[in-house]
Amino acid sequence: MSMMSTTSGPRTYRAAQVGTAGGPFSIVERELAEPQPGHVRVAVEACGVCRSDSGFVNAGFPNVSFPLVTGHEIAGRIDAVGDGVEDWNAGDRVAIGWFGGNCGTCRSCRAGDFIHCTRMQVPGWAYPGGYAEYTTVPASALARIPDQLSAVEAAPMGCAGVTTFNSLRRSAARPGDLVAVLGIGGLGHLGVQFANKLGFETVAVARGADKADTAKQLGAHHYIDSNAGDVAGRLQALGGAKVVLATAASSEAMTAAIDGLGNGGELIVLGATPEPIQVSPFQLISASRTVHGHPSGTASEVEETMRFAALTGVRALTETRPLEDVAAAYDRMMSGQARYRMVLTTGR
Repeated sequence: MSMMSTTSGPRTYRAAQVGTAGGPFSIVERELAEPQPGHVRVAVEACGVCRSDSGFVNAGFPNVSFPLVTGHEIAGRIDAVGDGVEDWNAGDRVAIGWFGGNCGTCRSCRAGDFIHCTRMQVPGWAYPGGYAEYTTVPASALARIPDQLSAVEAAPMGCAGVTTFNSLRRSAARPGDLVAVLGIGGLGHLGVQFANKLGFETVAVARGADKADTAKQLGAHHYIDSNAGDVAGRLQALGGAKVVLATAASSEAMTAAIDGLGNGGELIVLGATPEPIQVSPFQLISASRTVHGHPSGTASEVEETMRFAALTGVRALTETRPLEDVAAAYDRMMSGQARYRMVLTTGR
């Protein structure tokens, strides 16, 4: 397929750039280039601000290069299509998440396990991300946005949404089983909604009695205030959890929930933190419990997540800011002032 574009002539676009590790954001003008073969250029409409963006801004991940344009929860429309790209056209509504393309040749890719590609491309790391008016991505990174979702609603599904949905639908839990979501923040508030819509008896676990009403509104059948202690005992009083979905980045909270798992129960770790989870072999062996992590999801799984959300009414709770307010949006997300998801918009 020959390259198709909705633009003509040289142009520039605005991007929110970080010049050095840990440095401030600045709005800069960048030259708009045509997509290379196998790639498409996307006119960004919305981009989520994810906590993991701080790992790139502060060079916490390896091989981060500067100046940097981060952002991996992207929603917009295809603006130009490079040679060799099939089944995608200018004007198509698309989302790009943490999975921003794979090599296709490593051992994992050859086995069809694309999310574990050894050279997987994350937007804002492998190439300029979505804190901009345009970004160019491999066609393999694209997920179609359903008509029912706006760009702001679609953007967080590329990382937070697919991570929680995928981990739950692939877990040991079946409809009617008890599933606890540990934390009801940016990941957890989606986890509670997905757990409810997947047919699980849903328990929300968070700090403070004041979150009980919000948890119930999101779809939790039960609420446990972890500040009151004995989270495991209260899960066991409900019958023992088949799954504890650990979305809060607290190894201490994860440790406290392990004995709340029933026979064959799983602690699924999503919240990233360097502190170790404390668990003894006796806790695992006696009830056949497991503790394991779960990554994000491929482009096709992002698409499936969005379709399920469109069908069931699951939505991320978002606060929006225009691209030029990137510093305030980023600070609000990283400081915890935004309990759920911040989303940058470009006005398109």
